[in-house]
Amino acid sequence: MTRKTHREPAPDSAAAPSGQLGARVRHARLVHGMTLKEVAVLAQCSESSVSKIERNLAAPSLAMLHRLAHALNTNISELMAAEWPDTGPVLKAGERFVHSFEFDDARCVIELEAISSTVKGSLLQANIHIMQPGAKSDGQIEHVGEEVGYILEGSVTLALGNERYELNTGDAFHFSSQTAHGYENPGTSIARILWVNTPATF
Repeated sequence: MTRKTHREPAPDSAAAPSGQLGARVRHARLVHGMTLKEVAVLAQCSESSVSKIERNLAAPSLAMLHRLAHALNTNISELMAAEWPDTGPVLKAGERFVHSFEFDDARCVIELEAISSTVKGSLLQANIHIMQPGAKSDGQIEHVGEEVGYILEGSVTLALGNERYELNTGDAFHFSSQTAHGYENPGTSIARILWVNTPATF
């Protein structure tokens, strides 16, 4: 079966993202009666960046999506509901949906392979984070919730606030999502992380 993959370009990329993300961001902003500037301030980005995202002229990074969702009092799952297909209780290997985030001129890629069903209102969410060498999150994020992970393959640097943890295959982690966190693949090979969080974030 063909692997269902959706790739998102970098925030300032000329390529337009597919799907209805831009329309959902704009709808959420208008529902809350917010201006582009108000959202930009809360999301820690420029007003023009929010405008480009709303018009599907640019796609946000993973960290930017978190900040946008927080600014709009929602979550990534709601903003990207049209991107992630509905699935049944079984997700077969090679058939799972994969969402890609590219940045630094597409040299660094982080993919999220869904291994949990996209059921609205789910308390739990799980993905396999697939990181190319040198790939890293766009800064640190924090939000309500709890996260646990297991390094399936490769090496990962996990940042929790000011602390840095070097993790390798077989290592695991568990932390409160309210702790500012980010991660990076410092190695020369692909890293894969089984990542579970609650409540559903993506």
